[in-house]
Amino acid sequence: MPSHSLSNSSSTTASPSHSSASSSASSDPSPPPPSDMWNYLWIPFLISLSKELSSAKAQSTTILLPSSDQNDATLSVSIPRCPSPHANLNYRPVIGILSHPGDGASGRLNNAADASYIAASYVKFVESAGARVIPLIYNEPEDILFQKLKLVNGVLYTGGWAKTGLYFEIVEKIFKKILEKNDAGDHFPLYAICLGFELLTMIISKDSEILESFNAADQASTLQFINNTNIEGTVFQRFPPVLLKKLSTDCLVMQNHHYGISPETLEDNLELSKFFKVLTTSADEDNKVYVSTVQAFNYPVSAFQWHPEKNAFEWGLSGIPHSEDAIQVTQHVANFFVSEARKSMNRPPARKVLDNLIYNYSSTYCGKAGKGYDEVYIFT
Repeated sequence: MPSHSLSNSSSTTASPSHSSASSSASSDPSPPPPSDMWNYLWIPFLISLSKELSSAKAQSTTILLPSSDQNDATLSVSIPRCPSPHANLNYRPVIGILSHPGDGASGRLNNAADASYIAASYVKFVESAGARVIPLIYNEPEDILFQKLKLVNGVLYTGGWAKTGLYFEIVEKIFKKILEKNDAGDHFPLYAICLGFELLTMIISKDSEILESFNAADQASTLQFINNTNIEGTVFQRFPPVLLKKLSTDCLVMQNHHYGISPETLEDNLELSKFFKVLTTSADEDNKVYVSTVQAFNYPVSAFQWHPEKNAFEWGLSGIPHSEDAIQVTQHVANFFVSEARKSMNRPPARKVLDNLIYNYSSTYCGKAGKGYDEVYIFT
């Protein structure tokens, strides 16, 4: 072995070299024994091998930056300049989130009859993708509410329970205005989550009884893509292929609903099937299949029966997935929404936007109850 040869060379070379020096005067020099020759040959070989291994190790751990393979002269002459912002995109988008009746905590925080709330997870969801939020308080005077609608570049309908009364009427009126904005040429997106999706199915179908019962409360689930569906231009278009595949095999999305619509019911309703393209389905605890994600054919309207915001920003329910993949799902869904809002041509006065941002309100922590939302904004 090499180590053995090296150790032997230091202990055996002294005496042979001494004896060969004394005998050289009286006799002809003779070649060194074969074992000594091999000892001398090993040393340069091992030194060379050590240098090669060190070089290979250095190369394997070196991360080359984009300019690392250029010489100094090139770097000093050619410095890339940042491109100008796209003239047709709004890099300061604002999203309007519609408040929901109540305090989000069954009256534990505020039991005023006129109270409404927005779960902070929806606000963080939007902010995480680079947008700000203006609360659209559902029961404030309509002239004020619709003035606020002129300050935003997209709208989000949240989850909840209210399907009748003033809340339903306001959801319907805002939806009609969103369609009008798009028909007039402004790219104005809408995200409808859980209850928001359910309300859209009722509004578009003109059938208040169209929803069906499902057992999908506090349930992590998969998303099953419709065969041969084209995801170009949909919320899933920027998902990495590996994550897309995991959506159908791993429980990466959060379901928390008692109502929904089956694929058969949606397809049988002429108005719904003309308006929405079904992207995914999911199954509840009883293995009943319901529509879980849809995209409008002709409008930037996406609707989810599941909760994309909860993975990263809610902790009160045990079924919420918090894996790295689940967090990536939240981020990709948020990114798509805000990327759509950047296409809106609406450029309201900056001061009016600042006066109405949700930063003018304080949130309330309610996570100690160990259920429901962790944090809410309450409006009275």
